[in-house]
Amino acid sequence: MEYHFINEFRRGGNMLDKPPHTTDITEQTEHNIHSANTNYNFLSRNYKHKINAYLSGQFIYRQSYYGTQRDPNAYGTTADNSMMGGVQYSYSSERFLFMPSVVTTGVELNYNTMSDEMLGYNRKLDQEVNTKSTFLQNEWKNAAWSILTGVRLDKHNLIKKAILSPRINIRYAPTPLVVLRGGYSTGFRAPQAFDEDLHITAVGGEVSIIQLSPGLKPEYSQTVSISADLYKAFGPVETNLLIEGFYTHLKDVFLLEEIGKDPQGNLLKERRNGSGAVVKGVNIEGKIAPGRKFQLQMGGTIQESMYNKPESWSNNPNVDPQRKMFRTPDIYGYFTATCTPTEAFNISLSGVYTGPMLVQHFAGYIPEDTEFRTPVFFDSTIKLAYNFFATDKTTWQLNGGVQNILNSFQKDFDRGPLRDAGYMYGPSLPRTFFAGIKLTM
Repeated sequence: MEYHFINEFRRGGNMLDKPPHTTDITEQTEHNIHSANTNYNFLSRNYKHKINAYLSGQFIYRQSYYGTQRDPNAYGTTADNSMMGGVQYSYSSERFLFMPSVVTTGVELNYNTMSDEMLGYNRKLDQEVNTKSTFLQNEWKNAAWSILTGVRLDKHNLIKKAILSPRINIRYAPTPLVVLRGGYSTGFRAPQAFDEDLHITAVGGEVSIIQLSPGLKPEYSQTVSISADLYKAFGPVETNLLIEGFYTHLKDVFLLEEIGKDPQGNLLKERRNGSGAVVKGVNIEGKIAPGRKFQLQMGGTIQESMYNKPESWSNNPNVDPQRKMFRTPDIYGYFTATCTPTEAFNISLSGVYTGPMLVQHFAGYIPEDTEFRTPVFFDSTIKLAYNFFATDKTTWQLNGGVQNILNSFQKDFDRGPLRDAGYMYGPSLPRTFFAGIKLTM
């Protein structure tokens, strides 16, 4: 059994030494988070029967202020309580139909209550959500083949009918050096308020509030993927290459659209259903290990994320509807390299490449809403570490390095109380130097 408690305070804006409602702009939250979980596992003596029972809960209380222009009405409180419990049973069979298999079945219950209140903005949300689920799957597996088929049935209290979600995954290894995989899966998102919908963003000296469309329908997804995993040794050099293709179709995809202002003059955005969308692409990853002292791994993805039809996001007539999904680069990748010249000394180098992407920029600091194509970012980090072996069981480590070596960072932040607080993109930190001491016992 585990229990955790977190108290977290965050504040951004100006005049940080003043009360929030006496400043030009402030976003402030204080969270008290209680979380606990417990589980029970049973394994029979012949290892054929396995039972897992689990229960977890999280209870969040948040006090917040999202306001501009010394607004005394921007205080709010949120209580978000969640519980999840379930039981799984697995049976291992030496042969079922044509191959050894493991059949798994179970039930699960998810329950959530959310109460969000901002009286100054006339917003009060009381939401109770529960999902009852049951599932059944079977995996046939031997050295060459693995075939997993399964189905999940979910009954969400905000959706009239139960939702059936099938899945299938197939693995075929004609040799130990070649592994081929293919899969199909489905899923959904319920038409409910999520935590991100409660976040209020300062835009142009006002606040932006998200509301749900009265006719919001569930979002459904179908995903197909295929991949080839190849292994090859060139003498002492071990290599691995993964090539993967994926295609996801989203029906009634969730969108945010600016629809005007409320009686208090706050900007309103509505979460509604769009025409649908497709996300497809190719991912390639490679690993090389010339020896135990050096390893290199890198990967890259080329993808396209498009709505079926152009979708509006601003009520400004000068802003055309857009088919391209925002904040989805067409190209992105990474690499990690580690070098261990000696048992005590370690060097690690990593990097993340993010290609251009479209972002929304709301009026306030700028004259009117617009779209912006971001530049390329390459966030690289180097870390050096040296271990001092005090005893057989105790090790001291000194480490240090530089994060975002090239200072690849956003240059055009909005400023002042009229800024768009959501206009942020790229790496989260500029060039940063760090050092640390680690004790392992």
